[in-house]
Amino acid sequence: MDKIKMVQYGCGKMSKFTIGYALEKGVEVVGAFDIDKNKIGKDISILLENSKELGVKIQDASEFDAFLQNNPVDIAIVTTTSVFAENYPIYEICAKNGVNAISTCEEAFYAQNSNPTLAKKLDEIAKENGCTICGSGYQDVFWGNLISVLGGATHKIKTIRGKSSYNVEDYGISLAEVHGAGLTVEEFEKQIASVDQISDEERQKLIDEGNYMPSYMWNVNGWLCSKLGLTPVRQSQKTVPHIAKEDIHSTTLNMTIKKGDCTGMSAVVTTETAEGTTIISECIGKVYASDEFDCNDWTIEGEPTTRVVIERPATPELTCASVINRIVEVLVAEPGYTTTDQMPENIYKSHNLDEYIEFVDCEEHECHCGEHEHHCHCGHCDCEE
Repeated sequence: MDKIKMVQYGCGKMSKFTIGYALEKGVEVVGAFDIDKNKIGKDISILLENSKELGVKIQDASEFDAFLQNNPVDIAIVTTTSVFAENYPIYEICAKNGVNAISTCEEAFYAQNSNPTLAKKLDEIAKENGCTICGSGYQDVFWGNLISVLGGATHKIKTIRGKSSYNVEDYGISLAEVHGAGLTVEEFEKQIASVDQISDEERQKLIDEGNYMPSYMWNVNGWLCSKLGLTPVRQSQKTVPHIAKEDIHSTTLNMTIKKGDCTGMSAVVTTETAEGTTIISECIGKVYASDEFDCNDWTIEGEPTTRVVIERPATPELTCASVINRIVEVLVAEPGYTTTDQMPENIYKSHNLDEYIEFVDCEEHECHCGEHEHHCHCGHCDCEE
């Protein structure tokens, strides 16, 4: 097949890796979009810190819809914020134009259990237009598939305990802010922790209304239940601030976090299931002190008990490599808002990504130009018809 055509939506810190990795895997980057006026009009080579221009200019995000309407695009990579509702207009533009999309938005990993109304709406639009929208990234492999694969070597699982930490400095201001970095303890309690100081009934009402703010592990626990065939009967969440022991400067927030203020937070999600398995997962996101580093630590307690610890993972790079490797599965997945628990495990792609896509003739989406074959799911080709 021809090269996979990709657009990048969001030209912040992560785009350096998503664009670079995509190019190295034979993907053709045909567009890039952002809201930052300082980047608009500049060649995407500035994101790669590459002096050689690549011939693709960063466009204003307001032009995204028109671009998809008038240009052949196979997939959009969306690296913006962590909240599903905030990203929904971007996903909807992709879905209405029949363009597949992968997002690093953590809630998009499994929004069915935090914003089911928007998830259902997106699923219907994507199905109608024959494309797939999903969330992927670090959690896809290290909080999801890693655990499900270990479960395949386990006779009986009593409890799954997970803890993962990451430096919010690596991901941009939006992520740092939703973790409460830079807030006083009083501000944290009011703006962050208060969200979960509610009853189960109140939380469910917020979820049904699309107004709940989940931690990253909320969606991961839902994904794990789906992947492992578990039936959640109760899920709860609590957030705890991490306090600076000394002044710490944050380049992302462009401020010094004072001793006694919040560097970020720890969110713990507990899921009880009808099958008797309990999932307790914790994510720690904060501005690191000089002696702190990323760590991913999971234990499956049962018959037998297994623990896996990964110290100092290159979390931003792993996030972006997971997304680019996922392009193949998304292009051949069932149309809809199809989360990765419904896809094969994400594996290393040693060749150009287009070599993994098997195209077949499809009577429903037959192209009359006589020059192109289609994957039966998307029906796209480069001809005017």
